[in-house]
Amino acid sequence: MCVCGGGQGGVIMDSVAPFVLLLLPGLHWTAAEDTSWTYTGMLGQSEWSEHFPECGGSSQSPVDVVTTQTKYDARLAPLTPLGYGQHGNRPFTLYNNGHTAVIELPDWMTLGGLPWLYSAVQMHLHWGSGGPSSGGSEHTINGQSAEAELHVVHYNSELYPNASAAMAQRDGLAVLGILIVIGEEANPHFDNIINFLSRIRHANQKVLIPAFDVQSLLPKDLGRYYRYNGSLTTPPCYQSVMWTVFHERVQISKAQLLKMETILYSSRAGDPERMLLQDNYRATQPLNHRVVFASFTAGSGKELSSGEVTAIVIGIMCGCVGLAVIVRFIVKTVRSTSSWDVLTNNRPAPMQRMKETDKAKEKQQEMVLNSTSQAEKRSSPQSEP
Repeated sequence: MCVCGGGQGGVIMDSVAPFVLLLLPGLHWTAAEDTSWTYTGMLGQSEWSEHFPECGGSSQSPVDVVTTQTKYDARLAPLTPLGYGQHGNRPFTLYNNGHTAVIELPDWMTLGGLPWLYSAVQMHLHWGSGGPSSGGSEHTINGQSAEAELHVVHYNSELYPNASAAMAQRDGLAVLGILIVIGEEANPHFDNIINFLSRIRHANQKVLIPAFDVQSLLPKDLGRYYRYNGSLTTPPCYQSVMWTVFHERVQISKAQLLKMETILYSSRAGDPERMLLQDNYRATQPLNHRVVFASFTAGSGKELSSGEVTAIVIGIMCGCVGLAVIVRFIVKTVRSTSSWDVLTNNRPAPMQRMKETDKAKEKQQEMVLNSTSQAEKRSSPQSEP
């Protein structure tokens, strides 16, 4: 999460001093006493803690969410964005601060479903550089990063008068983390930002863009998420953020991601050397015995890979085919048995005439035998006295 001030990703500013952020009119974060920082190099993230002590704290962000180690909390209710679509046709300000693209939001946009009322401040993006092993998102799930991540920043307006007063307090900020992955089709809602990036190519450039429904950038399922206490992901790394990382990913096209990764510069327009604004994400930080809570149980939140889905579909198809074969065999067997029974029952009884003919033949044979026996007796010689 970047709430940093204007300047380039590799900007070298004058002094190394405590980084005090003020909220100027228009909700733009800037620095009262500038300190340079970058994501890589001499003043990269591995060196942040030397200049910003809280960056070495025990409750830093982002983190890797290991789903098997999360703890289900039934008290975590679905989040309710309030007024996200009620922009009143007032344009938004899109700004290149040298670290990311920031969209300033009106404070009537609030977030329900949290312990306090939180008002919107701004939203911004983190992305990679398109390399084969390149990440992009700040949070990871089970060690897997997404291509990009959107952060929507809110401050506790119930306890604090403004964001600058809230950001250093442990209950001061609430940030939504939305993981962004590549899909087959372009996401028209993200075009409300991406189509205007060419107008803020260099650090410190800003432009007014048409207002749009911010909720359209969020996942449809706002009830399944991970919750933990953490920090800003950029200096000064205040440990004041209640993080909500949504389980459902949002998709954009490869072309949209490519624009995001290649169109902005971290250098100013007048700088002799142009530096692309890429890989603006912080590495994951240790949990240090913190607990990541889940608003859903492991079974309801389990995602299937494409291979698992394919295997399930093939298994179902094979099962259906096997069932059809068994049913056909049973039907065929039943039909064959029924036909045999019908033939047996319908076989004609032996005709009475055939029985009578057999008896006549037997009687005739008996008569012939008797006649023969008598003839033999007559022809035999009589014995003398």
